[in-house]
Amino acid sequence: MIPQRDRNLIRQRVHTRIREKVHGTTERPRLNVYRSLNHIYVQVIDDAKGETIVSASTVASKLKTGGNVAAAKEIGRLVAERAKEKGVRKVVFDRGGYLYHGRIKALADAAREAGLEF
Repeated sequence: MIPQRDRNLIRQRVHTRIREKVHGTTERPRLNVYRSLNHIYVQVIDDAKGETIVSASTVASKLKTGGNVAAAKEIGRLVAERAKEKGVRKVVFDRGGYLYHGRIKALADAAREAGLEF
């Protein structure tokens, strides 16, 4: 088994590689995901201006736990609603170097169901 420190370094390398290809614009900002052991954090970022348009996390939403698929679905739905309020309908998905599986997939599916296109 790979130690957690090394696993995170590998994830950061993969994320750097993804970020060379994925850029958020004013018309289509980037939906960025970060997950820790206990929480999940999401931001919709306009890279052209260098600013965060909306964000959501399990910490800010006071969910009992953030380290499960149900919490990821809730955060995906929440960030999609907030983005639609700001007039954002289309985004590019930045999985943050994580595998598209589990909490990341649940968050993406919930955001799509709530109206975001990516």
